[in-house]
Amino acid sequence: MTLHIRPATIADSELILRFITELAVYEKAGDQVAATVDTIGASLFGPGTPARALICEADGVAVGFAVYFFNYSTWQAKKGLYLEDLYVSPASRGRGAGKALLRHLAAIAVEQDCGRFEWSVLDWNQPAIDFYLSIGALPQDEWVRYRMHGAALRDFAAG
Repeated sequence: MTLHIRPATIADSELILRFITELAVYEKAGDQVAATVDTIGASLFGPGTPARALICEADGVAVGFAVYFFNYSTWQAKKGLYLEDLYVSPASRGRGAGKALLRHLAAIAVEQDCGRFEWSVLDWNQPAIDFYLSIGALPQDEWVRYRMHGAALRDFAAG
């Protein structure tokens, strides 16, 4: 099997939406996907977008994707690379596609002089946790992630 990783293009918007939906179903949140082909196109490929996407192909067939963006560490005074989503189709898992995507992203982080490469994983996703540990990634147990969205975000912003 020959793996090839390439930057996604707007022509990949439907494929990316399919992968996002499959990932959401796996994460038990399939009903929460609000993205559409049009919003994917605008948010990933429109002017000024901070996000980037990669497509992983095995023998010319798309088997996975990653979406990432650059953030900033005040302590390091350097940008970092944050992996928002990584997904490999179930039939293609265990063949190196996930590791190839992560390695490609690590190379981007090094090339861009990032101080860190980070991502989140659901605490029940033991296969992913085991995989991340196997490549040398370490959990950041001392940090608790917070989120505000929907009505809570709008209400708080309104004062």
